[in-house]
Amino acid sequence: METRYTADNIRYKTMTTEELRESFLVDKLFTDGTVEMLYCEVERSVVGSAVPSKGALKLEAGKELASDYFCDRREVGILNIGECGTVTVDGTVYDMENLDCLYIGRGSKEISMDSSNGSKPAKFYILSYPAHADYPTSHAKNSDAEPVKLGSLKDSNERTIFKYIHPQGIRSCQLVMGITALEEG
Repeated sequence: METRYTADNIRYKTMTTEELRESFLVDKLFTDGTVEMLYCEVERSVVGSAVPSKGALKLEAGKELASDYFCDRREVGILNIGECGTVTVDGTVYDMENLDCLYIGRGSKEISMDSSNGSKPAKFYILSYPAHADYPTSHAKNSDAEPVKLGSLKDSNERTIFKYIHPQGIRSCQLVMGITALEEG
Protein backbone atom coordinates (compact mmCIF):
# COMPACT_ATOMS: atom_id res chain seq x y z
CA MET A 1 0.00 0.00 0.00
CA GLU A 2 1.43 3.34 -1.05
CA THR A 3 1.14 6.23 1.44
CA ARG A 4 0.84 9.89 0.47
CA TYR A 5 1.01 12.99 2.62
CA THR A 6 -0.73 16.13 1.47
CA ALA A 7 1.27 19.25 0.71
CA ASP A 8 0.64 22.21 3.00
CA ASN A 9 -0.72 25.53 1.67
CA ILE A 10 2.73 27.09 1.33
CA ARG A 11 4.44 24.15 -0.41
CA TYR A 12 1.47 23.61 -2.75
CA LYS A 13 1.86 27.10 -4.26
CA THR A 14 5.47 26.42 -5.31
CA MET A 15 5.12 22.87 -6.62
CA THR A 16 6.15 21.99 -10.15
CA THR A 17 3.83 20.08 -12.49
CA GLU A 18 5.76 16.87 -11.74
CA GLU A 19 5.49 17.45 -7.96
CA LEU A 20 1.74 18.08 -8.29
CA ARG A 21 1.35 14.84 -10.29
CA GLU A 22 3.36 12.87 -7.70
CA SER A 23 1.22 14.29 -4.87
CA PHE A 24 -2.27 14.09 -6.36
CA LEU A 25 -2.49 11.83 -9.44
CA VAL A 26 -3.59 8.24 -8.80
CA ASP A 27 -2.35 6.39 -11.86
CA LYS A 28 -1.51 2.88 -10.66
CA LEU A 29 -4.93 1.29 -10.50
CA PHE A 30 -6.39 -1.76 -12.29
CA THR A 31 -3.25 -3.84 -12.76
CA ASP A 32 -3.98 -7.48 -13.74
CA GLY A 33 -3.59 -9.94 -10.91
CA THR A 34 -3.02 -7.43 -8.12
CA VAL A 35 -4.63 -5.30 -5.45
CA GLU A 36 -3.38 -1.71 -5.70
CA MET A 37 -3.99 0.55 -2.69
CA LEU A 38 -3.21 4.18 -1.89
CA TYR A 39 -3.52 5.48 1.68
CA CYS A 40 -3.91 9.26 1.98
CA GLU A 41 -3.35 10.74 5.41
CA VAL A 42 -6.03 13.37 4.76
CA GLU A 43 -9.13 11.85 6.36
CA ARG A 44 -7.24 8.50 6.40
CA SER A 45 -8.86 7.50 3.12
CA VAL A 46 -7.87 4.52 1.01
CA VAL A 47 -8.52 4.29 -2.73
CA GLY A 48 -7.66 1.17 -4.64
CA SER A 49 -8.48 -1.52 -7.13
CA ALA A 50 -8.37 -5.27 -7.55
CA VAL A 51 -8.18 -7.15 -10.85
CA PRO A 52 -8.35 -10.87 -10.00
CA SER A 53 -7.19 -12.31 -13.31
CA LYS A 54 -5.15 -15.16 -11.80
CA GLY A 55 -7.36 -16.21 -8.87
CA ALA A 56 -8.89 -14.63 -5.79
CA LEU A 57 -7.27 -11.57 -4.23
CA LYS A 58 -7.52 -10.68 -0.53
CA LEU A 59 -8.08 -7.23 0.90
CA GLU A 60 -5.50 -6.96 3.66
CA ALA A 61 -4.79 -4.23 6.21
CA GLY A 62 -1.09 -3.59 5.75
CA LYS A 63 1.06 -1.78 8.30
CA GLU A 64 -0.39 1.61 7.30
CA LEU A 65 -3.73 0.81 8.93
CA ALA A 66 -2.21 -0.61 12.15
CA SER A 67 -5.00 -3.23 12.25
CA ASP A 68 -5.26 -7.00 12.22
CA TYR A 69 -7.73 -6.88 9.31
CA PHE A 70 -8.80 -4.24 6.79
CA CYS A 71 -12.27 -3.47 8.22
CA ASP A 72 -11.20 -3.56 11.85
CA ARG A 73 -12.06 0.16 12.11
CA ARG A 74 -13.01 0.92 8.50
CA GLU A 75 -15.86 0.58 6.00
CA VAL A 76 -15.41 -0.22 2.31
CA GLY A 77 -17.32 0.42 -0.90
CA ILE A 78 -16.53 -1.81 -3.89
CA LEU A 79 -17.81 -1.06 -7.40
CA ASN A 80 -17.28 -3.58 -10.20
CA ILE A 81 -16.45 -1.78 -13.44
CA GLY A 82 -15.34 -4.94 -15.25
CA GLU A 83 -16.78 -8.33 -16.09
CA CYS A 84 -18.63 -10.62 -13.66
CA GLY A 85 -16.99 -11.63 -10.43
CA THR A 86 -17.57 -12.25 -6.75
CA VAL A 87 -16.71 -10.60 -3.46
CA THR A 88 -16.63 -12.87 -0.43
CA VAL A 89 -17.09 -11.26 2.99
CA ASP A 90 -16.64 -13.52 6.03
CA GLY A 91 -17.75 -16.56 4.01
CA THR A 92 -20.76 -14.94 2.29
CA VAL A 93 -20.38 -14.75 -1.49
CA TYR A 94 -21.82 -11.76 -3.39
CA ASP A 95 -22.17 -12.08 -7.17
CA MET A 96 -20.95 -8.85 -8.71
CA GLU A 97 -22.02 -8.05 -12.26
CA ASN A 98 -20.79 -5.00 -14.16
CA LEU A 99 -21.65 -1.80 -12.21
CA ASP A 100 -22.83 -3.66 -9.09
CA CYS A 101 -21.78 -2.13 -5.77
CA LEU A 102 -21.06 -3.73 -2.39
CA TYR A 103 -20.88 -1.89 0.94
CA ILE A 104 -18.82 -3.72 3.57
CA GLY A 105 -19.26 -2.56 7.15
CA ARG A 106 -16.83 -2.17 10.00
CA GLY A 107 -15.89 -5.42 11.69
CA SER A 108 -15.83 -7.62 8.58
CA LYS A 109 -12.70 -9.74 8.85
CA GLU A 110 -12.09 -11.68 5.64
CA ILE A 111 -12.63 -10.04 2.26
CA SER A 112 -11.62 -11.51 -1.09
CA MET A 113 -12.44 -10.73 -4.70
CA ASP A 114 -12.47 -13.09 -7.67
CA SER A 115 -13.42 -13.09 -11.35
CA SER A 116 -15.85 -15.47 -12.98
CA ASN A 117 -13.44 -15.69 -15.93
CA GLY A 118 -9.78 -14.74 -15.42
CA SER A 119 -9.28 -13.92 -19.09
CA LYS A 120 -12.14 -11.39 -18.84
CA PRO A 121 -11.65 -10.23 -15.25
CA ALA A 122 -13.79 -8.24 -12.89
CA LYS A 123 -12.30 -4.84 -12.10
CA PHE A 124 -13.11 -3.74 -8.59
CA TYR A 125 -12.80 -0.07 -7.62
CA ILE A 126 -12.29 0.22 -3.85
CA LEU A 127 -12.91 3.20 -1.56
CA SER A 128 -12.55 3.11 2.22
CA TYR A 129 -12.78 5.46 5.20
CA PRO A 130 -12.63 5.03 8.97
CA ALA A 131 -15.99 4.06 10.49
CA HIS A 132 -17.48 5.02 13.85
CA ALA A 133 -20.52 2.69 13.66
CA ASP A 134 -21.47 -0.74 12.34
CA TYR A 135 -23.67 -1.02 9.25
CA PRO A 136 -24.48 -4.31 7.55
CA THR A 137 -22.81 -5.47 4.38
CA SER A 138 -25.22 -4.56 1.55
CA HIS A 139 -25.24 -5.43 -2.14
CA ALA A 140 -26.80 -3.19 -4.80
CA LYS A 141 -27.32 -4.12 -8.42
CA ASN A 142 -26.88 -1.42 -11.04
CA SER A 143 -30.68 -1.36 -11.44
CA ASP A 144 -30.98 -0.50 -7.69
CA ALA A 145 -28.92 2.69 -8.01
CA GLU A 146 -30.81 5.97 -7.72
CA PRO A 147 -30.46 8.03 -10.93
CA VAL A 148 -30.06 11.79 -10.57
CA LYS A 149 -30.01 13.91 -13.74
CA LEU A 150 -27.77 16.99 -13.63
CA GLY A 151 -26.41 19.67 -15.92
CA SER A 152 -27.62 20.64 -19.34
CA LEU A 153 -26.80 20.05 -22.97
CA LYS A 154 -26.47 23.84 -23.39
CA ASP A 155 -23.63 23.91 -20.82
CA SER A 156 -22.07 20.67 -22.18
CA ASN A 157 -22.34 18.94 -18.82
CA GLU A 158 -25.53 16.91 -19.09
CA ARG A 159 -25.10 13.68 -17.09
CA THR A 160 -26.78 11.18 -14.82
CA ILE A 161 -25.25 10.14 -11.50
CA PHE A 162 -26.28 6.69 -10.30
CA LYS A 163 -26.08 6.74 -6.50
CA TYR A 164 -25.48 3.52 -4.52
CA ILE A 165 -24.13 4.44 -1.09
CA HIS A 166 -25.84 7.59 0.20
CA PRO A 167 -28.14 8.65 3.07
CA GLN A 168 -31.34 7.48 1.32
CA GLY A 169 -29.73 4.30 -0.11
CA ILE A 170 -27.17 1.98 1.45
CA ARG A 171 -26.23 3.58 4.77
CA SER A 172 -22.63 4.20 5.81
CA CYS A 173 -20.58 6.33 8.18
CA GLN A 174 -18.61 8.40 5.66
CA LEU A 175 -18.81 6.73 2.26
CA VAL A 176 -20.73 8.11 -0.68
CA MET A 177 -20.41 6.08 -3.86
CA GLY A 178 -21.90 6.37 -7.31
CA ILE A 179 -21.05 6.46 -10.99
CA THR A 180 -21.60 9.11 -13.63
CA ALA A 181 -22.92 8.44 -17.10
CA LEU A 182 -22.75 11.11 -19.76
CA GLU A 183 -25.95 11.64 -21.67
CA GLU A 184 -25.87 10.75 -25.33
CA GLY A 185 -27.27 13.15 -27.84
